[in-house]
Amino acid sequence: MPTVPTDLVGDAYTSTHSWDLLCDLVDIDNRMAGQRGEAEGAELVRDAFESHGLREAEITEFDIPGWWRGECSLTAEPDRTHTFDERYQLVELPGTPSGEIEAEIVDVGHGLPADFAEADLEGKIAMASSLTPDDHDRWIHRAEKYYAAAEAGAAGFLFRNHIEGCLPPTGSIGEDDGPGPIPAVGVSKEVGDRLVRYCEDGPIEASLSVECRNEPAQSRNVEAVIGPDTDEEVLFTAHVDAHDVGEGANDNGVGTVLVSEVGRLLSRIEDDLETKVRLLVFGAEEVGLFGAYHWVETHDADRVKCIVNVDGAGYSRNLAVYTHGFDPIGEAFREVSDELAVPIEVHDDIRPHSDHWPFVQEGIAGSQARSTSEGSGRGWGHTHGDTLDKLDLRDLRDLAVGLAGGVCKLAEADREVDHKPVSEIREATIEQGYEEGMRNTGDWPFDDAA
Repeated sequence: MPTVPTDLVGDAYTSTHSWDLLCDLVDIDNRMAGQRGEAEGAELVRDAFESHGLREAEITEFDIPGWWRGECSLTAEPDRTHTFDERYQLVELPGTPSGEIEAEIVDVGHGLPADFAEADLEGKIAMASSLTPDDHDRWIHRAEKYYAAAEAGAAGFLFRNHIEGCLPPTGSIGEDDGPGPIPAVGVSKEVGDRLVRYCEDGPIEASLSVECRNEPAQSRNVEAVIGPDTDEEVLFTAHVDAHDVGEGANDNGVGTVLVSEVGRLLSRIEDDLETKVRLLVFGAEEVGLFGAYHWVETHDADRVKCIVNVDGAGYSRNLAVYTHGFDPIGEAFREVSDELAVPIEVHDDIRPHSDHWPFVQEGIAGSQARSTSEGSGRGWGHTHGDTLDKLDLRDLRDLAVGLAGGVCKLAEADREVDHKPVSEIREATIEQGYEEGMRNTGDWPFDDAA
């Protein structure tokens, strides 16, 4: 059985390329999808691909519903009046429409389906926590809580962080062709706890003001290839866009630079690769996986042997891979773990919220790679606090070694990675409890007759 090349390992542990590129990415003003910073990030990645000697380095543009942040504020009026309008207190959720709302705030707790069923939200402002309790049978995505509020007749939506000190959370709630139905903002745990306390004392009237701009824009994918010109190819991917409230260092600057670093490492052993490897960095993931869907729609998916997508990899140096039931992918990473004597967790769970999903939902063998973390939630992700100072070059080196080793093994010519019938992916998605939430947000991708 081929082993992870030792030259690759030694190179990774003496390289600063990933950190240097990450510094350049976070120094861009912002990488919000469809805005100039995202284009600058894609150009940095393309230049890095070219400097590694990768072939066919190119940027491809595509249309998206663009969104630009304006001002927002919330004035709450119990026995006293207080206005929250600082960015450490609240931020708009991308895809929100503008609006001015005068209404009562109703706390719907964790925002579970039962919480919405019991609440009178007609014409009111719904407030839900970002936490899904551990004893609930499935995780509830932010967008599901938002659309449940709108369906119940709410005029506005407050998404309160459940992690102290981590600032207000952002995250897209827009639709494929434009903004969502009601204005929405994220508030910090500290502001959220204050509003919960107000609500406990009786009805609380509030004024919510949201200003933003929704209009068509362009995003872009950047890609290059290495290895032999085979019919099949292994895709190693991430996304370059980030929310504009922070640097996007972890989410997903780390994933982006790992794609570039793995491409650099593979260039050192190109003659050993038995299958073409495509390094691919998507745009517009944060606002609807637009880049990944565009790529699937414009390429021959039958040529994709498998995809390994990196998202959520900055939390530690301990790699975790979610295989969606494609066992050969897990086997490849288990071999890397054994050979390098480092822990790599392998799970067969479905994870339908990143750029591998447009592939997996079509039955294409796909996985998400991330790193393990402690606690519940994103931590600093999707907030102003997603900054470079929370990351460590040593983590990037460890992750690059494990990921490059896994890609090398998946590129072995005699390692078969079969695709699955769409019906099998559909059944796994239902069995793991995602159907209700995806239907509630309009993201259910499967034909009911499948």
